[in-house]
This record gives sequence, C-alpha cells and structure tokens, in this order.
Amino acid sequence: MAFQTNSKIVKWIDRRLPIFSMMHHELYEYQVPKNLNWWYTFGSLAGIILMLQIITGVVLVMHYTPNTELAFDSVEKIMRDVNYGWLMRYMHANGASMFFIAVYIHIFRGLYYGSYKQPRELIWMIGLVILLLMMATAFMGYVLPWGQMSFWGATVITNLFSAFPVIGEALVTWLWGGFTVGNPTLNRFFSLHYLLPFVILGAVVVHLWALHTSGSNNPAGVEIKGKKDWIPFQPYYTAKDMLGFAVFALVFSIFIFYSPDFFGEPDNYIPANPLKTPPHIVPEWYFLPFYAILRAVPDKLGGVLLMFGAILVLFVIPWLDTSKVRSARFRPVYKWWFWVLVFDCLVLGYVGSQPPEGALILIGRLATAYYFLHFLVIMPLVGWFEKPLPVPASIHDAVLADKKAKESADA
Repeated sequence: MAFQTNSKIVKWIDRRLPIFSMMHHELYEYQVPKNLNWWYTFGSLAGIILMLQIITGVVLVMHYTPNTELAFDSVEKIMRDVNYGWLMRYMHANGASMFFIAVYIHIFRGLYYGSYKQPRELIWMIGLVILLLMMATAFMGYVLPWGQMSFWGATVITNLFSAFPVIGEALVTWLWGGFTVGNPTLNRFFSLHYLLPFVILGAVVVHLWALHTSGSNNPAGVEIKGKKDWIPFQPYYTAKDMLGFAVFALVFSIFIFYSPDFFGEPDNYIPANPLKTPPHIVPEWYFLPFYAILRAVPDKLGGVLLMFGAILVLFVIPWLDTSKVRSARFRPVYKWWFWVLVFDCLVLGYVGSQPPEGALILIGRLATAYYFLHFLVIMPLVGWFEKPLPVPASIHDAVLADKKAKESADA
C-alpha cells in the first residue's frame, strides 16, 4: 500500500526528502512472520536502551572532567550538585548492564532459532561487530570514574596487549599515551567512549538494513511463503515491543531507585591509587565469562588469543552448523546441547568473578574447553548425525500446530 496523507506539509517534505515514505515502507509494508514470540522483542529493546545510553551520556559529558586529578571529584559533583545528575549517572551505569543483558539474550535467541543461517549470515556477523564495539565502549566507560577498580582494571586489561610478539610493548605504550596508565590514557578513553556509541548506532542501522533485506527469522525457522504467513510490523509488533519496553522500564526503575549499585564494585568508590592494588581485580559482570577464559590458560599470549577466539569463533558459526534445519524446536539433540552451552557460560561467569584458586581453576579450564568444543566439534557433528523432527510446510501451519498443541494442553 502506497504512502498516503492529507497533510500538505508532509507531502511537501516527502516530495523533497521521502523520509515519511521510507518510514511507511519499513513499518507498514515490511513483512514480518506472524509467529514471532517475546524473545524477539529484545532486539528492539536493545535499540531503545542504546538511545537512552546516548542521551544520558551526552548529559553526563557536560559535567565530567577527563583529568586524573579531577575525574573522581567531577563524578561526585554530578551525583551531588547537578540537578538530577544522580539519576542520569545511575541510568547510564545500570543502562550498560541492561544493554548487555538484552544483547546477550538476543544472541542466545539467535543461536536457538538458527538466525545465523543462510541468507542471514551477514546480519549475524554485523551483530557480532556491534557486540565488540559495545565491549570496547563499556570497558573505556568503566575507566572514566577513575576509582580503584577503574584504574587497576585499565592497567590489567591494557597490559594484555603486551603479550603479542614484536608489537605488544609498542601497542601498550600507544594505548596508554605514555609508559603508564595516566592522564593521556584517561583522555583517550574518554574521547573514544563518547565517539563509539555513535559508531554503534551506525552499525545498528546497517544491521537493520541487512535484516529488512533478508527478512526476519522466526521460531519455526521457515521462510515466508504467502500472505497467510506474515503481518505488518506496525501496529502488531510495535505494540508488542512497547509492552516489552514497559516491563523493562519497571525492572530498570527498581534497579535505579532501590539498588543502583547492584552491578557496581565497592572499590570503585575509592579514588584511584597507583600505589595500592585491590586484593581482587575483576571486570564488570558482562566480561566475566571472557575473563575466565583468559585465566584458563597459564600462558599470557595463549590466554589472550583464547579470549579473543571466544568471540571470533561466533563469526564462523553459519558454516560450523551443518544442519539444514534452523530452529532448535525441531532439533531434539541440538536443543539439549544448547542448554548445556547456556549453563557453561553461566559457570564461566561465576569462575571469572572468583579468585583463581583451588577447584575453580580446573572448573574454569573444563568450562573453557567445552565452550570451544561446542562450536568446533559438537555443532558440526550434531548437524550430521541428528534426525530432526518434521518441519512445518509454512509459518501458517506452524502457528496452527502451536494453537492445537496449546488447546490440547488446556483441555
């Protein structure tokens, strides 16, 4: 249906800059599978959280001072003297955790329903680029308050690059802007932390462009084959996304107003002191699985390569999964291995949060070994030998089957 309006102003603008026609095409004419469930709302939710992070970040920048002598005090001033500064900071700090929660769920949903398979390989890979940009942005943002954990976290993580042969030491010096973590380091991290969210926003636009070109995947893993299989994105899924955002806003508000430091580290409320090392240096929770993988190998270079490999292996999943069936709904064996992977990632997160001692060292190594075995060995083998369940002929048939199954369960 072509874009129509009675507004002369809208017509005048659209004739010269067809932004309203584009929005109409992307919302009303965009065909979306009619069986998308609530797990598919986390993609839109992540986009909304990104906008909140950019808005609150811009406000905080107006009052922050990127100087090692003043950074900690400027954050305290934001909290105490700036009108609603405490709200902006708590929204920004907790928003980072919420952003990662939404993106991690979005990724695991993609793994479960096979959203990385043809023809959506590029959508998946662009999404992983967004994840890498998020990690870089979050790490640099964690340094800005210039507390104890900020300073020592920056020291430990940047020192990892020294493991690379030949260029390692020069790379660390370039990151620091000198021979130690100091004012040039803080200024560089501040500049990049402010810039990268806009790069992420651009990557999200490309991600959506690729998505609207190939079309959305769905829980049945079946392509749209006729008018019965789809519904317009607006108003059906915009309403669903808004309800999901309302639930998120409620949960987000609980953290902001009742437990704003739930995700934080107490040591970061102590000004940075290069002469006093905290007893246990840990990154933010969303880095903990990768931190556990880093520590699983006694060799420094091996640990760094394995940590980066944990993300890089995700880029080749479309070619490692040998099954012709997308959705784990119809893959009984793969479904169980998927949940083992989820449990394994939780174990890695816990191990990363604890000191590397005792049985946790062995547990971390076993969990790391399984992580790579899952993608490099188990996923290809299951695809070859698994006997999947019958896949519905169309999305419409899948919806009818789900409806009959629900009626039988209720009877």
